[in-house]
Amino acid sequence: MHKDYLSKLVGLVNNNNQWAAFCDMLDYNIDMQHKRLEQASDPTEVYRAQGAIAVLRSLKYLKDEINAK
Repeated sequence: MHKDYLSKLVGLVNNNNQWAAFCDMLDYNIDMQHKRLEQASDPTEVYRAQGAIAVLRSLKYLKDEINAK
């Protein structure tokens, strides 16, 4: 089932303009989470920001995952 979803995203990752815009959006959101992480005073906030950064970074590797299948 996982591969079914990946095959539907081929158009996004193979369109250079769309992929570049998507990566720019991911980079912006990663920067925002870094700021949130720096300002966090509660351990829960730190963990949430760390988790968000991990997920956003994994999305940046989506192109590699799709093209490797």
